[in-house]
Amino acid sequence: MTGMKEGAGEDPFAEDTEPPASDPDPSPEPEVSEETDETPVATNVDTTPESTESGQSTQTRMQIPYKYRRDSVQDGRDRVPLFLQPETKTAEREALRELEERFGDNVSLTDLREALVKVGLEHLDETEERLEEWGYGMTFD
Repeated sequence: MTGMKEGAGEDPFAEDTEPPASDPDPSPEPEVSEETDETPVATNVDTTPESTESGQSTQTRMQIPYKYRRDSVQDGRDRVPLFLQPETKTAEREALRELEERFGDNVSLTDLREALVKVGLEHLDETEERLEEWGYGMTFD
C-alpha cells in the first residue's frame, strides 16, 4: 500500500500495481482521554490557499484544529501544578458544564484550563484587578 488515497491524488511514482488491501474501518480512532471521550467531527476546518508572488494558488494548506491533531489532551503540553481555591474549582466545574452544553459535546478539562489561562493572558488589566483583590500591590508604609 502506498499510503495515499486512490483517485486524482494517486502517487504516479508508486511501483505497487496491486490494489490496496481493503480496510473495513478506514476512519480514525476517536480521541479518548481521562477527562472526556471526544469524537472528531470534520467541521470548522479552515483551508487557506498559498499564493505565489504572481497571485497563482500553488497548493491548499489545511489548518486542522488542535483538538483533532493531537494524540491525547496532554500532547504538546507541559505539566504544571494547579492549585485552586474551592470557589474557583466550583466556578470551573460550572463553566465546563456550560460550555459542554453550548458545544453539545464533551469538553476536556485540560483544554478548558488552558483556554482560561490564555484568555486571562489576553486580559491582563482584569487579571491585575483580581490580583489586587488578593492583596498584590498593597504597601504597608
